[in-house]
Amino acid sequence: MTTKGVDVLAVRDVQGRFTLVVDDREEQLPAALENLEADFGPTLERILGAYAGDRSLVRASRLFSAEVLLSSERAVTDPGQPNGRVRLLENTIVGEDWGHVSSPISESDGTRTHRTALYGFKGGVGRSTATAVLARHLVDQGLIVLVVDLDLESPGVGPLVAGGVELPLHGVIDHLVEAAVGNEEGLEYVARSNYQPRGGRGELWVAPARGRGVPGTPYAYVDKLNRVYADVPGADFAERLERAVHACEEAVARNGESGRRPDVVLLDSRAGIHDIAAVTISRLCDLALLFGTDNAQTWQGYGDLFAAWLSSGQAPAIREKLRIVASMVPDSPLRPQAAYLRSFRDHAWECFSLLYDDDVPALAPDTSSREPRLSPFQLNPGNFTPSLEDDAAPHHPIPILFEPGLVGLDTVAVPGWQDNAFMEAAYRDFLPTATLLITAET
Repeated sequence: MTTKGVDVLAVRDVQGRFTLVVDDREEQLPAALENLEADFGPTLERILGAYAGDRSLVRASRLFSAEVLLSSERAVTDPGQPNGRVRLLENTIVGEDWGHVSSPISESDGTRTHRTALYGFKGGVGRSTATAVLARHLVDQGLIVLVVDLDLESPGVGPLVAGGVELPLHGVIDHLVEAAVGNEEGLEYVARSNYQPRGGRGELWVAPARGRGVPGTPYAYVDKLNRVYADVPGADFAERLERAVHACEEAVARNGESGRRPDVVLLDSRAGIHDIAAVTISRLCDLALLFGTDNAQTWQGYGDLFAAWLSSGQAPAIREKLRIVASMVPDSPLRPQAAYLRSFRDHAWECFSLLYDDDVPALAPDTSSREPRLSPFQLNPGNFTPSLEDDAAPHHPIPILFEPGLVGLDTVAVPGWQDNAFMEAAYRDFLPTATLLITAET
């Protein structure tokens, strides 16, 4: 509902109930709308039914806190009416950051570490192993790489990357807990892996979710986890998570041989629709590698996330960060690799099309080279209309092959596992493509 010359804010509370706030603070309502609440409120309540708020329609001039609502940065324009004057404000308990997109902040000297998030809607898709393999590959290129374990409920990439080196006393979870009370300074967050790069002067660092703990003091990880998501005045969860990642980057600069911040940070994100993943993808990273397998759960899950970005008006900002990874790709008589990847691509395109512009151009694939390439829509952000065949589009899968040798492999206990031939075969396409995407912005 709109009135001529008057803005309307639709506020939905945590139970899903709506209240329409008509902004009449600076403009006088037409005479026909002077009795707005009495004339239109009952009709609105009938339309909304159980989703009507305690007061379904109110004038802003009669609210004590109207400015807080009407000036909220979280209020977004109705994507179905981009030229209208109706905005929506969602008041939620969790998941709010799926609709808040921003870019990482540059340092005072103008430099900025590139951050890549590795995320899977479902667990068990090899995300953490891929993080460790990609980290070593980037270090082999001479880069300083930091891996941050943000899978707080199921930490694991820390020991995987450390390679036998003693973990730091504290983990990411300690920064999140202590920052809530202003006690985060002086903690030890990062450790340098013993991985020796094959060339160049690369360094591999890890910030585990869980530290090893101070000797003689119970670590009480579960107790810390119970407190980590609480918002406190001036230190909400999203801000504390961003500060924690930044603190780990600064720790690398203090403790490293070069005195430099990391060139690349790999954020191993928690799976599922969770606030950690929301903050990691929407606010912390430059690139988000989305892991999945070709099944209904994958596409329904990502479809729900994409629909949330679309409805919040953030699709144009978020879609340029995304790239799908086809993990655990099979190759068998029942499901040949080529056929599987075609099916994966087709389903991914259907899913990602929700984020694309309407006009899709015909773009012939570049068959002259096996090297990944930047597509026209990436070179022209205003024309984000990739075709089905565009091999540089977000929906085009980067494959990681299924390798039986990885099933049940204790990568912490088996030294040199990353150098086995089956690993090289499984990650043959993933590593050069991911590296190109990362180093193009580094």
